Amino acid sequence: MVETIYGCKWSLTVYRLLADGINRPGDMVRSVEWLTTKVLNECPRWNMAFEIIALTNYNESPPRVEYAVTPFARKFIRILDALEQLQCEIATEP
Repeated sequence: MVETIYGCKWSLTVYRLLADGINRPGDMVRSVEWLTTKVLNECPRWNMAFEIIALTNYNESPPRVEYAVTPFARKFIRILDALEQLQCEIATEP
């Protein structure tokens, strides 16, 4: 699972956006340069399969979709944050 998530280089960016309260696909694309709608259609699919991200469809016109982190995701993201911190520590060692 971790390998698959890290295989999508945008997963961590999507997690960070969700943690910052940005949960609509259009807002995500506008918030990050180079992030595209195509990526947002592919990347969350893996995360939804692992129940890290939940998708809510609203029956409105125009249609509205929002992503949210799941309770499992909060735990999983702590592990990813620890890995990122370790990587930074290793990079700064002489």
